[in-house]
Amino acid sequence: MFLGTHYQRLDDKGRLILPAKFREELKDGLVLTRGQEHCLTLFSLGEFEAVHEEMRKAPMTKKEARDYLRVFLSGAASETPDKQGRITVPQILRRYAGLDRDIAVIGMGNRAEIWDAPTWERYLSETEGGFAERDDEVIPGIL
Repeated sequence: MFLGTHYQRLDDKGRLILPAKFREELKDGLVLTRGQEHCLTLFSLGEFEAVHEEMRKAPMTKKEARDYLRVFLSGAASETPDKQGRITVPQILRRYAGLDRDIAVIGMGNRAEIWDAPTWERYLSETEGGFAERDDEVIPGIL
């Protein structure tokens, strides 16, 4: 399970050292793709296969579904961490997420997100207040 916030750095070759707590789950490979709010989403291979299987059920006659699949899958990249736990973040994805040097890798349970660290800090400061003050159900049956 992916939990917590981990601050990392991209090297000059666009490589990211995965948080140590994530490496075991990702050692056999992972998929990076575009996420919402201009971050990247990182899936283990098994989780990506499950998500993709659900996506295959989307009606091809629905334009919104085709648009989403095109953007989501056209940027997807399969990576296998090296012995130091590094992966290369493709240029197209670095550009999409505005990744420069300082990175925040945040756990999202079944996946992780990769953010430009200053963008993550801004997003978090803008949304934490609403989270703390929420008094209605956001996720039905859970919270």
